[in-house]
Amino acid sequence: MKYKNLDEANKAVTDKIVSAQPYLMDVVPAKEVIDELNGKVLLHAGPPMKWEHMTNPMKGSCYGAAIFEGWAKNEEEADKLLSSGEVEFIPCHHVDAVGPMGGITSGNMPVLVVENKDGGNRAYCTLNEGIGKVLRFGAYNDEVVNRLHWMKDVLGPALSKAVKQIDGGMNLSVIVSKAITMGDEFHQRNIAASALFMKDVMPYILKVGLNEKDLEDVTKFLADTDQFFLNIMMAYSKSVMDSARQIEEGTIVTALTRNGHEFGIRVSGLGDRWFTAPVNTPKGLFFSGYSQDDANADIGDSAITETFGVGGMAMVAAPGVTKFIGLDGFEEAQKISDEESEICVGHNPNMSIPNWDFKGICLGIDIRKVVETGITPYINTGIAHKEAGIGQIGAGVVHPPMECFKKALEALVEKYSK
Repeated sequence: MKYKNLDEANKAVTDKIVSAQPYLMDVVPAKEVIDELNGKVLLHAGPPMKWEHMTNPMKGSCYGAAIFEGWAKNEEEADKLLSSGEVEFIPCHHVDAVGPMGGITSGNMPVLVVENKDGGNRAYCTLNEGIGKVLRFGAYNDEVVNRLHWMKDVLGPALSKAVKQIDGGMNLSVIVSKAITMGDEFHQRNIAASALFMKDVMPYILKVGLNEKDLEDVTKFLADTDQFFLNIMMAYSKSVMDSARQIEEGTIVTALTRNGHEFGIRVSGLGDRWFTAPVNTPKGLFFSGYSQDDANADIGDSAITETFGVGGMAMVAAPGVTKFIGLDGFEEAQKISDEESEICVGHNPNMSIPNWDFKGICLGIDIRKVVETGITPYINTGIAHKEAGIGQIGAGVVHPPMECFKKALEALVEKYSK
């Protein structure tokens, strides 16, 4: 190791997180920036997995993607194709991407292009589809597929033309720093950041030459989609944590993710290796007509936000969302963030939380502290129905299995004892 000890290595990792400069540069079809998607390939959330291990919501998302790409006309044809082995599945994380919930990304879906100008690396994420029947939660009816085509043909190109007018790209840290003082924690609540994004991008959208109908539709979609910034924050966090991975030493978690079958973590000193264990099922509040018995197991790459230090780790910043995910209120939110601080090496001074006495968000989850304290990262998450085609049924919280961290720590002991 080129550092004196693990603490010095961790300091180098967290310095990369603090110095990150993510900018939104463009919105393009995924296959333009991810070569692997030029063929019958789908990206999925979480660590590597096979078709037969996917839970129903992820399979539903695959059906929708196959129909959207024109590979199949309906669920039956899609199931036959996807079961045949003709379609290759690759984790989003393996190609610089992240995907919410099922994480299913195909070549013609538009993706956000976020560049970390400090690390010189880029990260990608699909656009948020809004609420209701959406692909990421496993829905795949005509409404879902038609919306995907509209995002490909209208929304994506409009955002691309708008962002390209901004010299050097859109500085996302400015939006994040403002929004966290306005009550966002960037996983379950992105309403302030989404509004700030719309405020900044609309003057440019007005100049891209949309006809009256398309301009009205784009404006209404952005105004109605309170979680639009979540996907931007995911690409933001991915670009930051991949830059930190360049250090290749230390004990800092660089990815938290789940595929509905396994939870997986990556650690700075262990490169690309995944350490996995069976996922837990989120607990929370459910929409009318649904209950805990309907909940799918934990799923999605969105925990990259907690890896960065927001989401559930920054619960104290978002008192407005506590009841939505089943917490008692502000005091419990503060208790959670205080507890999460115990497994981190410090606080990020770039993003201070006013109602936490302006303390910065949690910085650098240390697997040594996780195993020593028994405290695991606190993840805010949406909850999908366990059957395909139904979509989101609630929101809540979930923890990674401790086994992931124990396996990683054992691997680090083996690495550094040689």
